[in-house]
Amino acid sequence: MSVDFFLNIFSTVSGILPVIAALYNYRYLDRVLKIAAVFFIVSVLFDFVLQVTKPMVVTNNFPLLHLFILISILFFTAIYYHAFIKIAIKKTIIILGLATFLISIINLIFVEDIWEYPSIANTILSVLLICFSLAYFYQLLNRQEFIHIEKQGLFWINAGVLFYFAINTFLFMLFKQLLDTHQEGYYMINNVTNIIANILFTVGLLCKPQLQKTT
Repeated sequence: MSVDFFLNIFSTVSGILPVIAALYNYRYLDRVLKIAAVFFIVSVLFDFVLQVTKPMVVTNNFPLLHLFILISILFFTAIYYHAFIKIAIKKTIIILGLATFLISIINLIFVEDIWEYPSIANTILSVLLICFSLAYFYQLLNRQEFIHIEKQGLFWINAGVLFYFAINTFLFMLFKQLLDTHQEGYYMINNVTNIIANILFTVGLLCKPQLQKTT
């Protein structure tokens, strides 16, 4: 058994950690974290189905990736919509989320069909979430209340989102080229970042609500 094999399995299994944390800490989760928890449940189910179907399918299991990207867009749009305070930013989140969803549908129909790896859709989703996560960090740092940001659940989840997608954006963009020459390196980086991101998500879902003091 190779290191890549064990990393791949551990990456998939690590997706269970946020689910366990959400179930354990469910009564303390606010609306945003509950939406995130549902997404992590959906995500781990997709991961396991992808692993099971990988050796079984006749062509490939890329249709599942197309579907997962569309679901991810909807969930992250909802998460960040509720995470931001200003109405103008909330409206911008909805507009950008719907635009990304439509572009992904168009890409699926006219550019990368259902049996191709969704490189364009994954790249666009990554850029969208990098922008959302950076904007959320900016909001956290400019709050009028005194808060320990490291004790805020969404801080850790947002950090996991930024970490994962910032590192993997170019991998998604160059997937077809890398698959021919650096396939092992691609999957190793993707699996390691996925494991670390799931750990950050788990920490976020284990955070308890913090009292805030107006400055």
